[in-house]
Amino acid sequence: MQFSVHIPFVELLGFELQRFEGGEATIRFDPRPEHHNSFSVVHGGASMTLLDVVMAHAARSVELSMGCVTIEMKTSFMRAAKGPLVAHGKLLERSATMAFTEGRIVDADGKLCAHATGTFKFVPRLPVGKSTQALNTVRTD
Repeated sequence: MQFSVHIPFVELLGFELQRFEGGEATIRFDPRPEHHNSFSVVHGGASMTLLDVVMAHAARSVELSMGCVTIEMKTSFMRAAKGPLVAHGKLLERSATMAFTEGRIVDADGKLCAHATGTFKFVPRLPVGKSTQALNTVRTD
């Protein structure tokens, strides 16, 4: 399944979208050595990015004409994450302009590695090409 928007950082990390519908999203991540920290496990920043993206996609799955930007995110790490990883995002509640979500990352054994909650603001999507350009700016007011 292809991501519906071009996100260079997501492409760099190699995330694979597996589900994107009905307020839910699933993304697979096969971390490479350059995604590890000094303990040879997945860096927390990579895990937080995975959670951010899966929760945003869960929110966007019910409002395809809109984009969404992260307003707030809280993350808890339960155990060291070793790939491959699967992230699940779920839309808990929404208003006309806001989405309230949760996400979790599990390892290959199905063990919970991290959990997050996030708040996202729906914003109009603007036309863009394959590169970042002036039209790619987003109003957040």
